[in-house]
Amino acid sequence: MRVETLHIQNPLDIEAIRDRLSTQTVGRRIALYQEIPSTNAALRDLTRAGAPEGTVVVAEGQTAGRGGRGSPGSPPPGVNLYASVLFRPAIPPRAAQVFSFIASLALTDAIRGLGLWVGIKWPNDILVNRKKVAGMLAELATLGDRVEYVILGVGVNLNVEREALLGALGEAGRWATSLREALGRPIDRNAFAAEYLNALDRWLAVFEEQGEAALLRAWADRDILTGRRVEVREEGGSLDGRVVGVDAEGHLQVADSLGRVHRVVAGEVRVVE
Repeated sequence: MRVETLHIQNPLDIEAIRDRLSTQTVGRRIALYQEIPSTNAALRDLTRAGAPEGTVVVAEGQTAGRGGRGSPGSPPPGVNLYASVLFRPAIPPRAAQVFSFIASLALTDAIRGLGLWVGIKWPNDILVNRKKVAGMLAELATLGDRVEYVILGVGVNLNVEREALLGALGEAGRWATSLREALGRPIDRNAFAAEYLNALDRWLAVFEEQGEAALLRAWADRDILTGRRVEVREEGGSLDGRVVGVDAEGHLQVADSLGRVHRVVAGEVRVVE
């Protein structure tokens, strides 16, 4: 069923978003789609066609987004926010991970603006009341020793109801929530989208003016894993240890029982205590 046949109470609207923007770069162009496989994929196509930096893709629904492991489906269209933004930063590939932190920082700013406590679980999960409410997916292309572009995509559970969340995520839905559930009232999707894009633009400016260290300091203030004991599942096996933070390139550092610090580039992290 396409979203055009659905009765959406708070549909996304480009002008309603644009009217609330106070950005310098983000939102130079906004493309609104209905129910599509992925906002990242749609923006990737626009990027190859020459889209300018700051181009935004938003969608009413996303059918092929990367969610929790084993997720059987997607929430219904018209309730959440799916958005991807194009950047062309003058950075080497090693800096891309830290650069991507601007999305997590912007999401936490937008959620804090609603009056909620929010934290970041490495690498890209946003938690409210200890449950996942949003996630981020970064994609990049390189040209030689530099980054050609970065696409930062986010999915935020705004107004999805508990039953629909469980139906979409299965068992993983027990550890997820929505901002509507947390606040007890519906969220204006256009207002939230604009708040996120405004915050994203501000963090882009911080990165450009102050560099990676400023992002790492801000990220550390919102990190919920440092000091916690975790189990990390990677392709080559698993690691038990205590998180000691992230390194200068944004990779997780975990100390095992012998005190040896392991650098985690990618993996599934589960909090043990």
